[in-house]
Amino acid sequence: MPADIEGYREYVGARLEPLRRTAYLLCGDWHTADDLVSTALVKLLRHWRRVSGMDSPDAYVRRTLLRVWLDERRRPWRREAAWAQVPDGAVRSATDGAADRLTILALLAELPPRRRAVLVLRYFCDLSVEETARELGCTTGTVKSQSARAIEALRSRLVGVPARAEEARTDG
Repeated sequence: MPADIEGYREYVGARLEPLRRTAYLLCGDWHTADDLVSTALVKLLRHWRRVSGMDSPDAYVRRTLLRVWLDERRRPWRREAAWAQVPDGAVRSATDGAADRLTILALLAELPPRRRAVLVLRYFCDLSVEETARELGCTTGTVKSQSARAIEALRSRLVGVPARAEEARTDG
């Protein structure tokens, strides 16, 4: 047990919600996100004495969370479908931004894990290219190319989304 349990509690209390949001963006499911964060925080507790003295404990926790998620993705027998297939003909309100968020999250979920991780670290966690490369254990060139490919994939898939939604409204 770490000597500075109060320091650990303060650290976790201050960063729990951002960690949950990051985990959710990685996996796309709140229950799985909570499991990922719990696992990462247990790992953090085991090494708290060493981590608390680091210049950037946040980077350590982010990297741990990312590795826990990637490890979970490598175990296909543990994956479960979090929801049933959504019908194509959903009704959409002009002021409803939730549908847009769900579309983006669905498209993000279709990306390969590495590209998804690059987008989450770069644009949600607001890390630089260099910091993202360090977190993922790759070169800055890899981060740039994976980021560009992921954004291009999202853009190309987004082009067809409004047309499908419009077709569903006119067919019904």
